[in-house]
Amino acid sequence: MSEQGNASREAVINYFDGSSRTAIIHDREVPYPEGKLIVSRTDTKGIITHANQAFVDMSGYTQEELIGQNHYILRHPDMPAVAFAGLWETLEAGNKWHGYVKNLRKDGAYYWVKATVIPNIRNGEVVGYTSVRRKPSRSKIAESEALYATLK
Repeated sequence: MSEQGNASREAVINYFDGSSRTAIIHDREVPYPEGKLIVSRTDTKGIITHANQAFVDMSGYTQEELIGQNHYILRHPDMPAVAFAGLWETLEAGNKWHGYVKNLRKDGAYYWVKATVIPNIRNGEVVGYTSVRRKPSRSKIAESEALYATLK
């Protein structure tokens, strides 16, 4: 996947809740910003309740467009559904999840993250999740691309 690539395609993205959307996908990677952490919080259903400025900047959406939307609006069609099934299974068991994720920007470009998602627990109950994303290594991106291609 080249940063200079400009091939485009149309893809239907199906979500776990039965909804779907058609998106224009560009084969253009936006480099992860040096020294930044992308942070968001969601409720238990994945609805975004907080997005830091780095998240706003990398996603290409405004703060207002992100808050109240399901986090899956960032799902790139190259990401296999099984990757997210594993994430939810881990979180619903009350555990922290780590993984590499290719995210879809509003403009159809993409960016890779090394994500850590933790359950937010209040009075013994999960009330939502916090996700912190860091810059992934190029070798981990290459490993993830190869693995995800076999899972699609």
